Amino acid sequence: MKKRFKFIPVLAVAIMTVLLIAGCSNSGSQGGLSIGIVLPTKDEPRWVQDEARFNAALEDSEYTTEILFSQGSSAKEKENVETLISKGIDVLIIAPQDGPAAGSAVEAAKEEGITVISYDRLITDTEAVDYYVTFDSIAVGKEQGQYLIDNTEGTGVPLYLYAGASSDNNAFLFFEGAWSVLQPKIADGTFVIANSSEAEALKDKAELSRDEMGKILGQITTNWDPNEAKNKAQTNLTAASAELKGDVAILAPNDGTARSISDVFGSDGDVTSYKITGQDSEKASIQYIIDGKQSMTVFKDVRTLVTDAMNMAVTVLDGNTPETTGSYNNGSIDVPAKQTEVIVVDKENVKEKLIDSGYYEASEFTGLE
Repeated sequence: MKKRFKFIPVLAVAIMTVLLIAGCSNSGSQGGLSIGIVLPTKDEPRWVQDEARFNAALEDSEYTTEILFSQGSSAKEKENVETLISKGIDVLIIAPQDGPAAGSAVEAAKEEGITVISYDRLITDTEAVDYYVTFDSIAVGKEQGQYLIDNTEGTGVPLYLYAGASSDNNAFLFFEGAWSVLQPKIADGTFVIANSSEAEALKDKAELSRDEMGKILGQITTNWDPNEAKNKAQTNLTAASAELKGDVAILAPNDGTARSISDVFGSDGDVTSYKITGQDSEKASIQYIIDGKQSMTVFKDVRTLVTDAMNMAVTVLDGNTPETTGSYNNGSIDVPAKQTEVIVVDKENVKEKLIDSGYYEASEFTGLE
C-alpha cells in the first residue's frame, strides 16, 4: 500500500472506507482505483480468459480495478502502467510483454509506493518486484517432455523442438523443464534432434546455462506467434530428410503454436504420425485433442491463478503480508512467489479435468465421449 496511507487515523480510515464502498465499481474511477492490471495482448485467447476471470473475481469486492492490454508492445505496456499510476492505484498486477523491458515501468510504480505483483511471467533484472504469482513453469516443461517420452516407441525418433519468445523468462523455464527430462533420451538415442544444430551440439549436457539455452531458443523460437510457428515448421519440414520424418515427436510450447505446427505436420505426406505438446487448455486445442490433432495440453487453471493474484492484492490492500510458497531469482533479487499446480490433459481425461470440473461446457465441443 502506498506510504501516504500508513499513518491515517482510525476515524479517517473508517470514513474513507465508507466513501470507497459507496463509489465502488469494477471499472474504477479517476483517483480512486485500487488495483491496476496490465496483460500482454488481447490477440491470444489465454489473456482474454484472464481478463474475464479478473473481472469476475472483484464483482463482490469493495475494491476497484482496471485492466489494460499492451498489445505486444513494451512501449504501450509502460504507457499503461503510467496511466494506472496516475489513477492512484495501490497495487499493480502485471504480466510483462517483455520481462527485462518491463523493469523500467514497474520501477516507476515502486517509486510511488505501489506494490508490484508479477503475474504468470516474471519481470527480470530489477528490484522493483514485490511478489510473483505463477504456475510452476519448470513443471510445465517437464510434463511436456515426459509426455513425449511416455508416448513414443522405438529409437531414433525425430524430435522437433519449438519454444516461446526469447524475451519471456517463462519460455526459458518451460524449455529448461522439458530439456531436463528429454536430454537423457536424446543422449541415449531414443530421440534425434531434427531442427536445432545448437541443441544437437549440447545433447550430452544435462544442465544448460542461460546463454546456452538462449542459443537454442534463438533457433527454435516461435515468439508465441502461431503464424511464425507455422512458417518455422514448414521451413523445418522442407529441409528435413526422409529419416527425419515418419513417426515424430514435437515439443510445442503452447496451444496456439501447437495447432499451427500440427496443421503443418499433419499435411505432410511423409509424416506418418506425430505426438505434439501444448499448454493453456485453449478451447480450440481441446477440440484438436478430441479430434486427435493435438496430443496433450498442460492445464493451468486460470481461475486458481487469478484467485491467488487477487487474494494477494487484497491482502496487501488490507495491510497484511501475502502467503508465498517459494521464490524465483529474477537476476536482481529473489522474488517471493505463490505457485499453482499444473495438470496434464489428453484425450483420455479431458472430460474429467475440463468438463466435469466446470471449466468448459460439454456443448462447446463436438465428438466428446
